Amino acid sequence: MTRNPSHDILFEPVRIGPVTAPNRFYQVPHCTGMGWMRPRTLAAMRGVKAEGGWGVVCTEYNSIHPTSDDLPHPSASLWDVSDVRAHALMTEAVHEHGALAGAELWYGGARTPNMMTRLPPMDLGSVPNLAGHPYQTRAMDKSDIRQFRHWHKRAALRARDAGFDIVYVYATHGYLISNFLNPRINTRGDEYGGSLENRVRLVRELIDETKDAVGDRCAVAVRFAADEEGDRDGHPVWGERREMFAMLAELPDLWDINIADYSLEMGVSRFVKEGALEPYMTWVKSVTTKPVVTVGRFTSPDTMAAQVRRGIVDFIGAARPSIADPFLPRKIAEGRLGAIRECIGCNVCYSGDSLGVPIRCTQNPTMGEEWRRGWHPERIAPQGSAAHVLVVGAGPAGLEAARALGARGYRVTLAEATRELGGRVLREAALPGLREYIRVRDYREQALRDMPNVGIFRESRLTAQDVLDVGADHVAIATGAHWRKDVFDGEVFYPVAKGAAEAHILTPDDIMAGRLPDGPTVVYDGDGYYMGGVVAERLRAAGLDVTLATPDDSLSRWAGHTAERWRVRRHLQGLGVRFEPAREIAGFDGRAVVLPCAYGGAELTLPATHLVMVSARRPEDGLYQDLRALAGPLPFSLTRIGDCEAPAIIAAAVHAGHRYAQELDAPVDPDLPMKHDRIDVGAPVGAAETRGEPT
Repeated sequence: MTRNPSHDILFEPVRIGPVTAPNRFYQVPHCTGMGWMRPRTLAAMRGVKAEGGWGVVCTEYNSIHPTSDDLPHPSASLWDVSDVRAHALMTEAVHEHGALAGAELWYGGARTPNMMTRLPPMDLGSVPNLAGHPYQTRAMDKSDIRQFRHWHKRAALRARDAGFDIVYVYATHGYLISNFLNPRINTRGDEYGGSLENRVRLVRELIDETKDAVGDRCAVAVRFAADEEGDRDGHPVWGERREMFAMLAELPDLWDINIADYSLEMGVSRFVKEGALEPYMTWVKSVTTKPVVTVGRFTSPDTMAAQVRRGIVDFIGAARPSIADPFLPRKIAEGRLGAIRECIGCNVCYSGDSLGVPIRCTQNPTMGEEWRRGWHPERIAPQGSAAHVLVVGAGPAGLEAARALGARGYRVTLAEATRELGGRVLREAALPGLREYIRVRDYREQALRDMPNVGIFRESRLTAQDVLDVGADHVAIATGAHWRKDVFDGEVFYPVAKGAAEAHILTPDDIMAGRLPDGPTVVYDGDGYYMGGVVAERLRAAGLDVTLATPDDSLSRWAGHTAERWRVRRHLQGLGVRFEPAREIAGFDGRAVVLPCAYGGAELTLPATHLVMVSARRPEDGLYQDLRALAGPLPFSLTRIGDCEAPAIIAAAVHAGHRYAQELDAPVDPDLPMKHDRIDVGAPVGAAETRGEPT
């Protein structure tokens, strides 16, 4: 295949101060849940992106000093020479493939809890901790500002020594430097506050000092918000931003532009579509001659090329698309557009940072596994035998298992009980806002079409005897799960209705199958993720009176980890859905639902003709159990994968399918199935850790 000439513009080199990016594909800084705790894991992951064609690969934000400690988020740091050595693993991996490496210098201010270092964080004033802890900051005086500038410069020097090509001044996202710019926050009476010129002073000083320190070898970038206020859904409130930007426009070597509303900048596909930041970018390029990058969950090369051609940006910024497909640039370069694993915008990747764990991806099961398991997004070990593998069920686990097994060269038979492939993603993609989830199916179905060694049999609901008759050497059962009608109280499942009333209890499976209530309905969400909200929205679209109740203190509790909880609540409120948090469920008689307060007190009785339970799921493992019950040894290996084994999120099902394929006929130590990236306490420490500090 050859590249579409209209995409050639994406592969032009771009000068950034003293360095040159080989193309316009720019992986912006994004957190990984790896940071200083897992440097080998992080280096391997970033290196794969450079191998995949990203011209610039940045690491996550780097704390510049122990007074900006972000635990339990194990983000990167540049505190001492040991950090330099750790980062060198990443920069070497990136440089090996001809890409530039970027480092973002970070000081969180009131957004840092400092729970590890126990040092008081600094901000403009003594304000409450914005990470939700019962602490306050120390108000900065001018000596503190001088100290901060010193720390920033030393961190920049460490970044240079670690091999980074681009060093950031991070002036957005509500962290310390952005607070100096904010007219609502910065009311200081000295030369660093009050007037616009004074509020810009610190950023100007940091740019100048960073360029003085490392500018002969490193480009200096600034991350900056194009708008003054958030929460406007694509309707920018500029405030002083254009004027402020103009004062600084020519000082750095590159501008990395974002917006005030992080839930829009990092929005899930349910609410935010590709290129959503363009309305905010209309004036930026007219004010500066320096290269500009922004994000937009870009997956279409036509959209990317149009952004550059129309003068919106110079670089195509990406975090999530580079996670879903680290080889996206190379596939565009080679004209293999059908092979791109398009991001679905579910933000499971972001949940890793929120939870302080290594990053995951629904589309890319190798994400985070590059070092510890040796997985690669585009290469996989050849088959370990001439075996024939039967995969039963073509949901996310079964599809990924069949695709990866086919890529290894195995003869694969994929049997699906229904006419359409996709399982849960096919059904869920029909719910409000989840259309892009179908990409999980589409990518794998396309890949399977190109594999002559994989046979797909639709409308093939297999019995145990059918499985035996196939004559496979290995059998993987991926028959999924279905939603339950009962509720889990932390110890056991119990019914919420008896007799005729039970027929009026529905599940998300019923709603996805088109079976809708015909009167006032309570949706009881014990799941806490997206399903309760999208079911409530579907019922409101049908004109029903809907109440969304949950035992949690907050609606869509777990969706806070994917940066969508606030949008879910605002969206449903706008639709007229009633909310009842902190409610247990005591019973349903077909006419009303009884909802006691989770903390005791009065019960709430809501009239309802139907109850939709979004509680838990039951593995559909009947075929697996039937096969295990057969007399005598089975003539094949038998394995459950995905929701059939343990119901979870779609990303877990895809990962399970991929792991099955990777480990088939491969030596895996069941006692230690992966390498651990952790500090070796036997390694020498002490004076050697602090010698060689930059000056």
